[in-house]
Amino acid sequence: MTKDDPEVLAEQLSATLRHLVLLLRRTTAGQPITTQQYAVLGSLEQGPRRMTELAEEHAVQLPTMTVQINRLEDPGLVARGTDPADARVRTVELTDEGRARLLAVRQARIARLAGELAVLTPDERAHLATALPTLAKLGRP
Repeated sequence: MTKDDPEVLAEQLSATLRHLVLLLRRTTAGQPITTQQYAVLGSLEQGPRRMTELAEEHAVQLPTMTVQINRLEDPGLVARGTDPADARVRTVELTDEGRARLLAVRQARIARLAGELAVLTPDERAHLATALPTLAKLGRP
């Protein structure tokens, strides 16, 4: 096996991503909103979404997504609506408070990552910047 073998790369990438995800989760530890709920808020950033779409995107069953939305609706971070094309379909959208909370979390995560990146050498940061477009292709159609 060589260092560019897909299986070897997958194992290394999986371990690295796990480490980075945990790093970002620690940034928002102790918040009243879970990491999964922040991910749902991020999914609503571009506009209202159907509940079924959200459940599919987050790989959960519709009842699980309904619970998440209820927990986000109680503090006023999301609001429910109806689809203009089909009034039977329920949608969910960010409120101004939800958008502000999402932005605050994103800024905290970026600040944390910026601090971590600052300890790398300029060459290490350049290598990372070069790899980002390739990493962005993973899992995309």
